[in-house]
Amino acid sequence: MEPFLLTILYFVIGIIIVIIGLVIFEALTKKYSDWEEIKNGNQAVALSIIGKIIGICIILSFSIYHSSQILDTLIWGIVGIVLQMATYLVFEFATRKFSVEEQLLKGNIAVGIISFGVSVGMAFVIGASIT
Repeated sequence: MEPFLLTILYFVIGIIIVIIGLVIFEALTKKYSDWEEIKNGNQAVALSIIGKIIGICIILSFSIYHSSQILDTLIWGIVGIVLQMATYLVFEFATRKFSVEEQLLKGNIAVGIISFGVSVGMAFVIGASIT
């Protein structure tokens, strides 16, 4: 397939997968609306969301590097979203002394930074496993 056409297809797939991921992540946060918090200037929530976006994109990039089929990228995108959600839930569970969701709602930048790092770090682990 023509490289320019492939680039456009991967671009569209990337946008679709990221939007699907963001809709699912929004459903995970029951105590607040991600986009309403971002609109109100909550930098902690913004850090957490951008970590998820970058995380999904890292997984998609590894998929593109290691596959010549668009279907593989779609599948890995879905797997990436599921694993990023699992990462968030494990992170929430592992922080027993406080609720990540509540701290993000309060605008705790430190928790936002850690959430960002967990999402991006795990994306590299997930991406590296793609062969």
